[in-house]
Amino acid sequence: MQDKKNSVFIATSIDGFIADKNGGIEWLNMIPNPEHIDAGYAAFTKRIDALVMGRVTFETVCGFDIDWPYNKPVYVLSNSLKEVPENYQDKVELVNGSLTDVLDHIHTNGHFRLYIDGGTTIQNFLKEDLIDEIVLTTIPILLGEGYPLFASLSKALKFELVETKVFLNQLVQRHYIRIR
Repeated sequence: MQDKKNSVFIATSIDGFIADKNGGIEWLNMIPNPEHIDAGYAAFTKRIDALVMGRVTFETVCGFDIDWPYNKPVYVLSNSLKEVPENYQDKVELVNGSLTDVLDHIHTNGHFRLYIDGGTTIQNFLKEDLIDEIVLTTIPILLGEGYPLFASLSKALKFELVETKVFLNQLVQRHYIRIR
């Protein structure tokens, strides 16, 4: 049986937001990065089979003025989106239903090591205790308000810090593993 693992790789402000009050994420690039250091993103994505993201994250990525940035299968969780825009139909698959059903479907497709992305999607996976690993990079800014990474949970979820790194002498990245 294949090992199943749901991982998060995301950045937040010091006060825990993943986007400002208008949904903006420009502040993520506030620290000059002339050498284009990826803070471990390429190494992280080598360890995954597929991505699971929410509709808002998908629409945000589609709005970037870049080529499609993923070379792995992408599953978009949405109850409201009924079909994928034509130019993305060969790049993503829409999925919906309970997270257990969604994961069963994804696992049936042979994808077991998943990158979970998007605020609401991450919150929903955490609510059902389905996150095994969090790589969290903190950007040195206080936004004051915005879209939080974390939301209420019905029980505490304990994680162990396994590594801390500093990038560009400003960005603190912590790697946590879920203790079960």
